Amino acid sequence: MDELVARIVSNAGIERPVAERAVGIILDFLATEGPADKVQGLFARLPGAAEAAKAAHAESGGGMLGGIMGVGSRLMSAGLAMSGIQGVTRELVAYARDKAGSEDIDEVVAAIPGLSQFV
Repeated sequence: MDELVARIVSNAGIERPVAERAVGIILDFLATEGPADKVQGLFARLPGAAEAAKAAHAESGGGMLGGIMGVGSRLMSAGLAMSGIQGVTRELVAYARDKAGSEDIDEVVAAIPGLSQFV
């Protein structure tokens, strides 16, 4: 995930600690809200993705609002404004397409209501 975080820092102008948290939060969101088979396939081709999602899930304590509103709230609490959320999400999706191909990530994005507006 270091390469992805560095890409976000460089391209989206997000500070590294915030970028690291945001990546985990978004990956946790995909794992929770997306089709399990597609997310599992995607994570298998992105080393460290499952671990980052699991760490972010544990950090949330399970008491957070779900869906797109819940992830937005978590990302804002991590220090991102709406433009930062869009920047991080776009970079994460572009990175996933580069490293794992577009099929799984595109299907995951399409399956989660409201997510496409951020990519």
